[in-house]
Amino acid sequence: MSEKIYTEKNGEYLKNNPTWHVEDSPWKAKQILRMLSRNQLSPKSIAEVGCGAGEILNQLHLSMPNDVSFTGYDISSDAISLAKQREKERLEFKQENFLETNAKFDLLLMIDVFEHIDDYLGFLKLCRNKAKNTIFHIPLNISVQAILRNKLLLERNSFGHLHYFTKETAIATLVDSGYDVVDFFYTASSLDLPRTKLKSKIAFLPRKVMFKTNQDLAATILGGFSLMVLTK
Repeated sequence: MSEKIYTEKNGEYLKNNPTWHVEDSPWKAKQILRMLSRNQLSPKSIAEVGCGAGEILNQLHLSMPNDVSFTGYDISSDAISLAKQREKERLEFKQENFLETNAKFDLLLMIDVFEHIDDYLGFLKLCRNKAKNTIFHIPLNISVQAILRNKLLLERNSFGHLHYFTKETAIATLVDSGYDVVDFFYTASSLDLPRTKLKSKIAFLPRKVMFKTNQDLAATILGGFSLMVLTK
């Protein structure tokens, strides 16, 4: 697995994920807005590293006040080609290595990103001082079900995930990288988003019941959850 799956024109990642997950973006934007509301944050400048097709920022642009500016960064020309179609006043996209920019922001978004990066700890440390606050969305791929079904290789081959986390190791990773954790909550794409595969339909009710009873246990045993984390 290498960076080429993202940077090559019409590369492997685009072939495996032709929509670049646009269909999930309204839901992800909703989780970001929930975190901002919970913590009474009103950023005026927002950047997203690894912005993909740009639809998360587009959804935030539609939902937030008209004095907020949005900038998306991605190393993939395929992603930026899609994102550029969404550009408008106060919303721009750049095919750049975010680490090379000198710009500073009120809020940085890292939504399903650092699990794809070889040196994820080094990357997190270099991003730490580029914004007052950072919101992370981290897939929690490690669960009993995922291990029993050998699902981690699917995450690696289809989505380019190189690193896998539980709630505890995800938070520890951010702390070890110098971030102060302010707030976090589970997100449940497996419950909130449409279920197209038979296995996800079968797992829906057990996940829903267990998650309502014990969120940590549901994430550990059944999986299908991610973690939204606010840091400073």
